[in-house]
Amino acid sequence: MTDQRTPGDVIQLDRVTKTYQAGAPPALADVSMGVAAGEVVAVMGPSGSGKSTLLNLIAGLDRPTAGTVTVAGRRIDRLGEGALARFRARHVGIVFQFFNLLDDLTVEDNVLLPAQLAGASRRRARTRAAELLARMGLEEHRDAYPARLSGGQRQRVAIARALVNSPELLLADEPTGALDTATGQQIGNLLRQLNDDGQTLILVTHDPALAERYAARTVRIVDGQVAAASGPAPRSAPVSAAVPAGDRT
Repeated sequence: MTDQRTPGDVIQLDRVTKTYQAGAPPALADVSMGVAAGEVVAVMGPSGSGKSTLLNLIAGLDRPTAGTVTVAGRRIDRLGEGALARFRARHVGIVFQFFNLLDDLTVEDNVLLPAQLAGASRRRARTRAAELLARMGLEEHRDAYPARLSGGQRQRVAIARALVNSPELLLADEPTGALDTATGQQIGNLLRQLNDDGQTLILVTHDPALAERYAARTVRIVDGQVAAASGPAPRSAPVSAAVPAGDRT
C-alpha cells in the first residue's frame, strides 16, 4: 500500500487497524494516509467498506485497535475520554447526512452548542454564530426551530454549528445524501467555498460526481484497506455558494 502521508499533515494515520470482534475481518486494516492543511479529500467506497470507521477514528469517536491517529498535531488515540471530548469540540467539526440538530433548540442555540461545550465565552460565541448564520443566509431564521426549515436550510445550520469553534478540520459524512440534486449542489458549492477560504475538509460520499466536482483527491476504501487514491485533480473555477432566497427543499 502506498504511504500517503507528508510531514505537517493535519491528519496522519499510521498503520491503523480497527477490529470490532475477535476472529472477524477488521473494519480497517493497516491503513496509512495523510491529509494536508487546506486540502479537500473525498473518501469513497461501497457500504461496509470501512468509510464510517475511518471517519469515526479521525473524529475521535472511536479508537484504533492498532496504529496511531494524529489530528492537528495531537495523538488523539492515546487521549483520555475527557481530553478527547475537549479536543474534538475545539478542533474538529462534523456535518452529518441527517443534520442531527436538536429540535427543541432554536437555530442560533443549535449553532452555539459546541461553543458552550468547548467553554467559549457567551459573547464571543454569539458573535461567531451571528457571522456564520449571515454567511449561510440564515439570519432571519435564527429564532426558528429546525422543524420549520427546509432540508437545505437545516444542513446549512449543521455546517454553521460545525464551524462555530473555527476547527482545523471539517468532516462531512454524506452531507448531500438527504437532499435533492439542486439543494445538494448548493451545499456542495458552500463546502467548496469554505475550502477556497482554507478549510481542511474530508468528504465521505457514495456519489462519484460529488467527489469529482468538489475534491482535489479521492481515497477509495475497499474491504477496510485503501484500494486507490486519485488526484490531485485540476479544480474548476470557484462556484458561488450563494443560496437562492426561495430555497424550499
